[in-house]
Amino acid sequence: MKRSAGLVAIGLTGLLLWALPSAQADTPLTIATASPAGVYHLAGRAICRVVDLPCTAESSDGSSANLRSLRRGEVELALAQSDIHFYAVNGSEGFREAGPDPRLRSLFSLHSEPFTLVARRDAGIRHLDDLSGRSVNIGNPGSGQRGTMLRLMDARGWSRSSFRMVNDLPADQQAMELCHGNIDAMVYTVGHPNESVAQAIRLCNAVLVDVEGDAIDLLVEAYPFFSRTWIAGGLYGPNQPAVRTFGVRATLVASADTDPEQVYRLVAGVFESLQRFKAYHPAFGTLTPASMIEEGLSAPLHEGALRYYREQGWIDDTATSVELTRGAGSP
Repeated sequence: MKRSAGLVAIGLTGLLLWALPSAQADTPLTIATASPAGVYHLAGRAICRVVDLPCTAESSDGSSANLRSLRRGEVELALAQSDIHFYAVNGSEGFREAGPDPRLRSLFSLHSEPFTLVARRDAGIRHLDDLSGRSVNIGNPGSGQRGTMLRLMDARGWSRSSFRMVNDLPADQQAMELCHGNIDAMVYTVGHPNESVAQAIRLCNAVLVDVEGDAIDLLVEAYPFFSRTWIAGGLYGPNQPAVRTFGVRATLVASADTDPEQVYRLVAGVFESLQRFKAYHPAFGTLTPASMIEEGLSAPLHEGALRYYREQGWIDDTATSVELTRGAGSP
């Protein structure tokens, strides 16, 4: 009897040890995104749909809030603008008090996000400098659009007092505030087309405004995460012209503590279903593996992501940074 009981105990122990890795692999992943009105939330949901993992896209206050939640261990993955990603890695701007985040890791980047200035047509805002003395929504605390706007304000020499009124509304509320005449303009760092921008143009006869000038030249020259870009004409109606501006990229990041096997499976799932993923939104249409593993990434690659990229031959086995091998093609 004793021997039989011992064999049962050994068998149960072995069964438990065998089950532990499987249970760990099935732990749900949470991706912190942003407002449901933006492309981040859709991107998070699209990632969860194309991967063979339990995965949830969670709405949030945006990039800065996401990176703080990730650092506190409240989420496993986060979407963040490349500029906010850079600040968190280096402990600069809004992350000075917290200091650099040595545990932040990159997975890949996604779409380009033009800085978008939307104004009521009757407000007479034709250029960036026309914002001075107007009522402007700069975005809620914790959002990427607010972080980019604050950087632009600094480059331009503006403070909150440079405007008649500064609103701190989230992205899903700003279009209606514009329509109701409570603000003259709103800014949004987002992939296009975007429903919030479309709503403002459709319901309020709003216009997109070029964002150019010496302040923009300074930003693009000084910071590697900014680049000149444009919003294509015709996205919001046949009479909408192309708009010149600058922008960042959306990036997917994790903590070094996020399970490497789950990160590997998620990254593999996205790249092996890239065509399906790209179909979820027009902003994803130009994505390529080369751009996704090279552009906008300030933190080191997560070991799970690095393993997949090396297997594909996109990064040299001896590389210690994000270094693409020549000829990286589509999966």
